[in-house]
Amino acid sequence: MHVGSPDVPGGTTVALYVYRCGADGPVEERHPIGSAPATARCPTCGEASPRVITAPMLGLADRGRVALIDRTTATAHEPQVVSAPPPRPLRPGGPPLHPATRGLPRP
Repeated sequence: MHVGSPDVPGGTTVALYVYRCGADGPVEERHPIGSAPATARCPTCGEASPRVITAPMLGLADRGRVALIDRTTATAHEPQVVSAPPPRPLRPGGPPLHPATRGLPRP
C-alpha cells in the first residue's frame, strides 16, 4: 500500500511491510519504498523478525491502472487477433459546425 505519510520527513511515499515474529506473529511497519530492512524488532518481545514477501495491494489502485494491468497481463499470453482495422467514426470529433461556416474547406 502506498500512502503519503506525514510522519515520514517530507511526506515521502511509504509502503507497508510485513515481518513475522516466531512468538507473536505478524508485525507491520511502514518504510519509504525500497528502504525496508531485512529484519525488524518485534514490538512485543524484541526478537528479530524476518521480512515476509507479500503481494502488492493493487486493489487500492485507481480503476484505470488496474484495468491497464489486467489488459497487459491478458495480452501477454493470449494476444487478441485482429482481422481488420476498427471502423472509422461516423463524424469527426469536436463541436457541431456553425451553419454559416459549414461550407468552408476543412484541413
